[in-house]
Amino acid sequence: MTNVYLGMQFKYPEVLYALLLLLIPILVHLFQLRRFEKTSFTNVKFLQNVILQTRKSSQLKKWLILCMRLLAMAALVIAFAQPYFANRDIVKTENETVIYLDNSFSMQTKGEKGALLKRAVQELLNTVPEDEEVSIFTNTETYKNTTIKSIRNELLQLNYSNQQEAIPALILKGRKLFSKQQNSVKNLILISDFQQQEQLSVQSDSTFNTNYIQLKPANANNIALDSLYIAEQDASSITIAVTLKNSGIPVQDIPVSLYDGGSLIAKSSVNLDTQNTSEVTFSIPSNKVIQGSIKIDDNSLQFDNELFFNINTPEKINVLAVNEADDEFLKKLYTNDEFNLISAPVNQLNYNAITTQQLIILNELKTIPNPLLTALRSFKQNGGSLIIIPAKESNLTTYNQLLQAASFGRFQEIPNVTEKKITNINFSHPLFTNVFEKKVTNFQYPKVNHYVALENANAAILQLENNAPFLLEKNNTYLFTAAINNENSNFKSTPLIVPIFYNIGKNSLQLTNLYYTVGKENTFDVQTSLSQDAVLTIAKESEKFIPLQQTANNKVRLTTDEFPTVAGIYNIKNQNTVLQQISYNFDRKESSLQYHNIANLYPENTHTTVAQFFEDLKNEQSVASLWKWFVIFALLFLCIEILILKFVK
Repeated sequence: MTNVYLGMQFKYPEVLYALLLLLIPILVHLFQLRRFEKTSFTNVKFLQNVILQTRKSSQLKKWLILCMRLLAMAALVIAFAQPYFANRDIVKTENETVIYLDNSFSMQTKGEKGALLKRAVQELLNTVPEDEEVSIFTNTETYKNTTIKSIRNELLQLNYSNQQEAIPALILKGRKLFSKQQNSVKNLILISDFQQQEQLSVQSDSTFNTNYIQLKPANANNIALDSLYIAEQDASSITIAVTLKNSGIPVQDIPVSLYDGGSLIAKSSVNLDTQNTSEVTFSIPSNKVIQGSIKIDDNSLQFDNELFFNINTPEKINVLAVNEADDEFLKKLYTNDEFNLISAPVNQLNYNAITTQQLIILNELKTIPNPLLTALRSFKQNGGSLIIIPAKESNLTTYNQLLQAASFGRFQEIPNVTEKKITNINFSHPLFTNVFEKKVTNFQYPKVNHYVALENANAAILQLENNAPFLLEKNNTYLFTAAINNENSNFKSTPLIVPIFYNIGKNSLQLTNLYYTVGKENTFDVQTSLSQDAVLTIAKESEKFIPLQQTANNKVRLTTDEFPTVAGIYNIKNQNTVLQQISYNFDRKESSLQYHNIANLYPENTHTTVAQFFEDLKNEQSVASLWKWFVIFALLFLCIEILILKFVK
């Protein structure tokens, strides 16, 4: 904050015209002709010097009295004009103040006088005048053109938020809260710990002053429950691995507790070095429904001391294989513990079973019957997943009817096909998530003897060595361009077949994860059938909301984004029936206590305490009134005049 002092100013400068009245006593003194009366003496030559001295003394005394009266009158006139000193023309200029108060989770840390947010609120209440109009915004609330007195209770009850906006976005939001008056003095005040999430880049704006109040914690020590995943799983048990992060000094024997609902079921401990991560594992019975939470005890940030997760009753995915080729590889891939596989020849297919499936596989059909085409179109419209494996000698006309409905190009027969290797793998495709640690260069590529061409093919998952597609995906329809039986290809013998078919099956029903992140878009499926106009709700205690949902084949796909707002374990309900649980946790990005050095970036606009800044701002905007001094001067001049009249002869 810079101080620019201006000269003495007047609140009522028009009163200064009264100084013209000082001409009256001057004129009176100038035109006042007082004649000395002559007295005859016998010898006047002895009195000549005395008369001369008396006249000079009388003139000097008159001028002194005149000056004192003029100064006294001038001082009174100036006092009525109310002179003052100020850093800017405050009387004539309106001041606008916009305050950003950071209420993100990182403001839970303790400073010298308590939690940073609570201390900042208290200092705002104590230093900002109650009736002064201000605008205050946080990460969750905005109070425009209000007073501290009006929102006192709201500030005292302000909750912490998982939302944290970047500084450039805050400045832009604060700018919108100012009026469009060009002659007002605008102050934007950012109160935060300025946690370092990204590189700071702020463009200056000459229309308002930006001031930074950086609140610093007493220490930057924090232990966080960062993440949780299933490390191992077998028929009898599941091993859960919990990752902890330390952003401060080394700590030993941190207790970590595992709860199922409100019951403690396991406890362990872990040692953490400086800026290090460690893991602790727990073993729980397989196929057990768990409403779990992991807890630690840490005095710094509180939001990352608990991590919620849940394990629901295993949902099996319904898979239907329609065959005219060997289906043994499908039976090995889609096992009983995770899938309900129905495998049937095309001439023995039960069409009523199609509506209850999540995945249908056309396993090398030579032709697709019209009833099956109709059923598959309806199946796809309801969100089902489909794998198409053509036969070596296929009726391309029936296939093209299905491909047209799935928005693919057309199959075209290729004359004189020679053997081709499958050499190009799209490692970034979701089917290969967590499959490859790195791009494989020495892979033993599979091959095909015969394939068909596809018009307008793009975004292939696998490609042949001549860049022709071998496997494509569009809207959960997976299309092979060649038969994969052992006579035409060795694809079944390669490691690729397992992740491809398994992940296609798992993705056809997006089962809930162990937990999701609050504030992010999350999509998952619930295996249930809804009556007409029925909807699923997600609820926990007092919070209840209806997520975005889409009904498909025997499942409902739910999408959550801005709700829920609180971490915890929620129930997914169909009216009053609880179908399963789902867990949400806050993002852990604020657990790392690293901060921008605002004082180095903006030294003239950075302050360390709220109270000191507003005290300085108050002094800068205050008016130093001088009228009392001029009244004193007037009395002083009158006193001097009395002394002159009394003592000057």
